[in-house]
Amino acid sequence: MLRETVRALAEAKIAPFAAAVDEEARFPQEALDALVASDLQAVHVPEEYGGAGADALATVIVIEEVARACASSSLIPAVNKLGSLPVILSGSEALKKKYLGPLAKGDAMFSYCLSEPDAGSDAAGMKTKAVRDGDFWVLNGVKRWITNAGVSEYYTVMAVTDPTKRSKGISAFVVEKSDEGVSFGAPEKKLGIKGSPTREVYFDNVRIPADRMIGEEGTGFATAMKTLDHTRITIAAQALGIAQGALDYAKGYVQERKQFGKPIGDFQGVQFMLADMAMKLEAARQLTYSAAAKSERLDGDLTFFGAAAKCFASDVAMEITTDAVQLLGGYGYTRDYPVERMMRDAKITQIYEGTNQVQRIVMARNLP
Repeated sequence: MLRETVRALAEAKIAPFAAAVDEEARFPQEALDALVASDLQAVHVPEEYGGAGADALATVIVIEEVARACASSSLIPAVNKLGSLPVILSGSEALKKKYLGPLAKGDAMFSYCLSEPDAGSDAAGMKTKAVRDGDFWVLNGVKRWITNAGVSEYYTVMAVTDPTKRSKGISAFVVEKSDEGVSFGAPEKKLGIKGSPTREVYFDNVRIPADRMIGEEGTGFATAMKTLDHTRITIAAQALGIAQGALDYAKGYVQERKQFGKPIGDFQGVQFMLADMAMKLEAARQLTYSAAAKSERLDGDLTFFGAAAKCFASDVAMEITTDAVQLLGGYGYTRDYPVERMMRDAKITQIYEGTNQVQRIVMARNLP
């Protein structure tokens, strides 16, 4: 029922704008409005804070169905979870009440600030600093590749509070867009997901109350890594949706396109391509749903399964979208058809929230 509801919404209110959002590289406001109107912009927020209280699998299905129509729009529910999960996992009760309510209502979005110009895969090498000053912390530094930066009201920011302790000297904070000293760089000019703004976030002597720290001092990096165990599954979900959209379109196209006197879908070479696409997509979906169930149960092998789902689903999405372009031939290579957009959008799922090379390191260290 959830899938049918989200798919109907996505097809009616999000898909019609997907091409224009990509072409104009503009934020998908229509999608945000439609998601908020249906309470789907942050379904993961627990009921006690005004949210829908959706479990990890339901959240995956929402993201998957939105991504099937528009990958940029699927970053609204996905990044709202990424940005707010540190508060849910480690934040004080006061912090949860203050920030999860507006998120659940659709009054604010939440972004996640971990990466820096010199700290990508090596996130523990970050340089953004937070210095204690009485009842405040003062933040200085730069975060890069921040999804929905400038649109989100709230930011979970990782900063060094004790430079002598490397990862154990990193703490997490909630920073608001309106805090004095917060500013944003120009939007990045990207290959795909062009409707989701990606910008640098600058912190110039940003003074925030001490109670905005998420969890204890020095636990920020652990919280960041625990968050990714759960949210990598949302990237897998996004990859599934993009791949499903491409497969659906290609499946319809090969029935209509005729060559040599019959639909190209009647040729065995084409049928084998579609069979492989569908098989790999279903394998990726089962792995992702299994990982989502583990996320909900907090299973001990979640780290492996989260990394595996993200890695496998994103590799499959890149393959399926590339094959969809191939099946459309010359048309697939033009912007008049949606599969080239899907192919461009799929690429980022192999890169963000930890490159697939890093996922393989994570898997190897956490073999079940």
